[in-house]
Amino acid sequence: MARATAHIGTTNFATTIRIGERTIVSDEPKALGGQDAGPAPYDLLLAALGSCTAITLRMYAERKDWRLTAVDIELHHAKQDKRSQITRSIHLHGELSEEQRTRLAEIAERTPVTLTLKEGTDIATTVTGR
Repeated sequence: MARATAHIGTTNFATTIRIGERTIVSDEPKALGGQDAGPAPYDLLLAALGSCTAITLRMYAERKDWRLTAVDIELHHAKQDKRSQITRSIHLHGELSEEQRTRLAEIAERTPVTLTLKEGTDIATTVTGR
């Protein structure tokens, strides 16, 4: 189970995010009124998808003892007709057969974050404060 907290004060729009013992900052670019102090929210979403894909492919290749030496992933998010679209381009490095490449492409479609995004997610929100 993943957990995170986010805090924003009065500085537009820097948000401190705590994930376990780590702290990262998210922000908006200067063109949108932020200070560009960190990745924007959709950048973080793409980073989660990219890292989950890369990690899963690495784990799978290691279990199979395949010669996957590196994985590079390019991601892009856009909205079209009020629906989000993510394009993901995966470049596999190493001495891999066509069958291995095909299998890794299939695995990429079933990584945990991929499935979460494809299935959709229920969000339960509560609001408190003074």
